[in-house]
Amino acid sequence: MKKPTLFGYGITTKAIAKKVGGSCTFYDDNVKKPYIDEDKNQILPSSLFDPNSSELEVTTPSLPPTHPLINSAKHLLSEYDYFANKMPFSIWISGTNGKTTTTQMLQHLLEKRGSVAGGNIGTPLAELDPQAPIWILESSSFTLHHTNIASPNIYLLLPITPDHLDWHGTPEQYESDKLKPLLTMKEGEMALIPKGLTLPQTNAFVVEYDSTQFLENYFEIDSSKIRFKAAFLEDALLALAVTKTLFDEIDYEKINNFTLDNHRQEETKDSLGRLWVNDSKATNLDAAIQAIKTYDDRFIHLIVGGNDKGADLTPLFKLMATKQLHLYTIGANSKKLALLAKKYGVEFTSSQTLENAINTIATNRNQNDVALLSPAAASFDQFNSYKHRGEEFFRFVKKIK
Repeated sequence: MKKPTLFGYGITTKAIAKKVGGSCTFYDDNVKKPYIDEDKNQILPSSLFDPNSSELEVTTPSLPPTHPLINSAKHLLSEYDYFANKMPFSIWISGTNGKTTTTQMLQHLLEKRGSVAGGNIGTPLAELDPQAPIWILESSSFTLHHTNIASPNIYLLLPITPDHLDWHGTPEQYESDKLKPLLTMKEGEMALIPKGLTLPQTNAFVVEYDSTQFLENYFEIDSSKIRFKAAFLEDALLALAVTKTLFDEIDYEKINNFTLDNHRQEETKDSLGRLWVNDSKATNLDAAIQAIKTYDDRFIHLIVGGNDKGADLTPLFKLMATKQLHLYTIGANSKKLALLAKKYGVEFTSSQTLENAINTIATNRNQNDVALLSPAAASFDQFNSYKHRGEEFFRFVKKIK
């Protein structure tokens, strides 16, 4: 493979450099002084990039469209484009929330057929087996924006709500990037798309769905045989829809053996036997909405807050206004949350920190309600990651006496 110039010294681009034998040139915003790494790659400040001296550029997904490197590149490819000619039958999965779980579920179902999973789920394409019969790729909106050549054979798009607006600019551009794979798909290839989006012209066979009931009926799946609820049920149905389409197979036992990731509606009980739910991985609006719907059969003590990346949280507060709950705000967007709570008549307590929220809830709750951490925001204002936030949640709960 041709050695590219690489934008961003990250997991994706490092894997590409290793794949082609090293000795590549990287440009990275965090580099102030040029150096050579252990694989003989040259790492340079972004400001030194000369587009006239490069014949091929591959970018890390996270660089926004406005970045000087992206704007000056003349031969720019995404990671997906770079491997387009070597990509086997591929299933791309995207959406605002749930794409990781759906990717994992589908890999769980198809691993017996030799599939491998990667992309945004953690394994770069450069590390995937090109001889595998199926690649299952969790696909971020960043990657899709930069991709113009590669195309999926099956595309699963989970429901979307505006996210990463600081990167995409507008909700319309975010939606457009999520729908971009349809532009290159061919006749006979299938796309499962939420109903209500503005679809571009496509040769793909598009199935628009609006409910779990639709998915059950269309693909003849019996949801009563599936143990998952709410958003996780939809994830399972989408994964099973693929196995039904490809192999006329619905393996209820296999899907029910799937284990959810930590920090996804992960339940625990305190020393008094009361239910606490760690949904720290709910870093966006839609994930928090789904969590509330999962537990709305009881009173909810809801912890929300962090870095919301400029998202419009109005739909979340409209939902909260219809539920029996009390809101506890934490993190960088606490003032924004307080204003919305007042506007929509949602009772709230300004807790500032996760520990304060948990301690307050512990003294105010009863045996039958639920305490739910579903932040609808990234964690980096107060924590190292959503995992760190979830671990701290459990640590504080364990201290309750």
